[in-house]
This record gives sequence, structure tokens and C-alpha cells, in this order.
Amino acid sequence: MCRVVDLQQAVLAKNDACAHTLREDLATRGTAVINLLSSPGSGKTALLERELTLARRRDIPVAALTADLATENDAVRLARSGVPVKQILTDGLCHLEAEMLGGHLHGWLPTETRLLFIENVGNLVCPASYDLGETLRVVLASVTEGEDKPLKYPTAFGLAHLVVVTKTDIADAVSFDEKEFRANVERINPGVEVVLTSARHGEGDGALLDRALAARDGAPVHIPVMTRKSHHPHDAEEIQPRDVNHTHAPRLAGGHSHRADPGPVAPSRS
Repeated sequence: MCRVVDLQQAVLAKNDACAHTLREDLATRGTAVINLLSSPGSGKTALLERELTLARRRDIPVAALTADLATENDAVRLARSGVPVKQILTDGLCHLEAEMLGGHLHGWLPTETRLLFIENVGNLVCPASYDLGETLRVVLASVTEGEDKPLKYPTAFGLAHLVVVTKTDIADAVSFDEKEFRANVERINPGVEVVLTSARHGEGDGALLDRALAARDGAPVHIPVMTRKSHHPHDAEEIQPRDVNHTHAPRLAGGHSHRADPGPVAPSRS
């Protein structure tokens, strides 16, 4: 068991080092990375297509990489926006890693790119532990996934700089309780902004793009509690990862990596 833990920590440490270098290299050229995480079917691709299209209309140089285990379907959809798009096929790997990302950017990313959107593999477990050199980490959840999603995936939501709710046009049909969802997000990640969107009806159009541009231009980015050492280890509201797969808090913007002190795990509805 110790060997497994040691190996995982070594892999994550190597990824952190690669992410740190990638972040510095991209910052030198004026490019910010936005890492999008969500479960499959959250509407991530539809929302990103709208944001990329809007960026092109505003003459903002952006690009996108989309990752899947198989098919180039999402890349085809995103390419309709008219911006540079590249597909990454992970060949069974459930997440992207910084070294893999850097390899795909080499010789491809246009030099004038201000924002690089990464559509991570549809998964809220493994991708949460891997820093991709991002300036902004965004976690998305659709109204169909339930208000307790943040409690079930505390690492993903706990390390987010921004939370986006999708498919709000059907919120009433699925009895989505926005107040309860926001309360659960706040319990996991106090102070993080929650943005409501509907790719179908246009609610929240440009919100993700605006937040990304602000972060790229140096605006303060939310600092999740889970990236800091807690000074209140007995705080009952502090939510921590459950197992070794979730115990690593990756270095995010700012270059610091900390594990918060142990605390109770929130109960979740199932």
C-alpha cells in the first residue's frame, strides 16, 4: 500500500513541476489557461462553443483543446466557432496531465493566443488532482445532476476558482433547487462565485469569457480553502478528500500546493 501511495505522490509531484513550467512559459507569451472540469453530459461542449464563438466576434484571440477517450466529435463541434481547435485522444486515460498538454501545444498554439480553453475529460475524480498550468479552474454542473453534486465530489468543487451551472432552461422541469446547490458549494468552497448559464437560451453568455479575460489580465482569482493550510483544523465546515486518490491539492495559479488539515467529510444524498 505504501508503495502505491508513494508512486502516486511521485507522479503528482512530477505533474506539478511540469505544470509550473508550463504556466510560466505561457504567461511569458501572454496566454492564460482555463481548465474546464465536469461530469459527462454536463453541457460543457455546448457552453464552450458559444463562448469561443463570442470571443471570435469580439476579435479576442482564443484557442481550445478538447480531450476524450475516443472520437473527435467535440473538436468538430468546437471548430464551428472558427477558432483554432485541437482534439486530444487519451487512449483510455481518464484525465489530462501537464506534460501531455505541453506536448500537444508545441508547434500548434498560435503565438497571439490570449486564452487557451482546455475541455478536460468528462470526469470529476482523476482530473481534479492534476494541475494543467491553469490560471482559472472551472467546474461545471448541470441542473440535472442534483444539488448535492459538490458534496459528492468535494475535491473537484473544493479546488475550483469558478463554478458554472449549465442547462438552467430546464431547471424547473427537474426541480433544481438553486439555493440548496449554492449552499452546498459554499460549504465545500467558501466564497467561490457561482454563474448560471443556458447554452440553449443564452443565459450567462460571455460570463466565462469575461472571467477568463479578467484573470488573464491580472484580476484577483478566488483562492479555494483547500489550497491553503487551515488554521482552524476543527472547523466543522471544512470538507476534505476521502481517499488517497483525492489527497493531493495541485498547485494552481500562484504556484502553491498545500493539503488542508484533516476534517470531517460532508454527508451526501444518494
